[in-house]
Amino acid sequence: MSEPTGKPNTDEQQSAQAPEGQQQGAQTQNESEQAPQQEAPQDEVSVLKAALENAHREVEKSKEVYLRLAADMENLRRRTQDDVAKAHKYAIESFAESLVPVRDSLEMALAVENQTPEALKDGVAATLRQLEAAFERGKVVVLNPVGEKFNPNQHQAVAMVPGSSVEPAVAPNHVVAVLQKGYLINDRVLRPALVSVAQ
Repeated sequence: MSEPTGKPNTDEQQSAQAPEGQQQGAQTQNESEQAPQQEAPQDEVSVLKAALENAHREVEKSKEVYLRLAADMENLRRRTQDDVAKAHKYAIESFAESLVPVRDSLEMALAVENQTPEALKDGVAATLRQLEAAFERGKVVVLNPVGEKFNPNQHQAVAMVPGSSVEPAVAPNHVVAVLQKGYLINDRVLRPALVSVAQ
């Protein structure tokens, strides 16, 4: 029997070292397997951070576009309100311009002393022509519906007369005479015509 010398046997050394080497190899393998796993989450985090930054940039751009559009809409609303207010305020401006010469003519007619009836009549006729031209420019149309079928939307009947009582005879429900002319403005009744209607 050999005595123990205190030194391990070479076989024992190899057997003791083998598991240690195997352990180191296993650790290295485990580390190499874990390394990609650790790198993968870091890559995902950086990708998510980049996506979040892009989303923040897009939100800021959208905010700017929204604020610009909101300001444009507010300006448009304000301009539209101003235009509507001016349209209401100055709606009759062009019509009033047409009526000013009519007033001038009437004032000149009254300023003339010792007028003859013929001159006065001529002046009134000229003034009436100016007024008719002003009405035409202002789209004011005269309703004088003698002989036309009665239209309750444009005419107001104040009397019913027999159609055979006038020459030429008028058919029933037709206008016999106009007592007061009516007026339309852009196809809207300004004043209905006062008429007598055949029975």
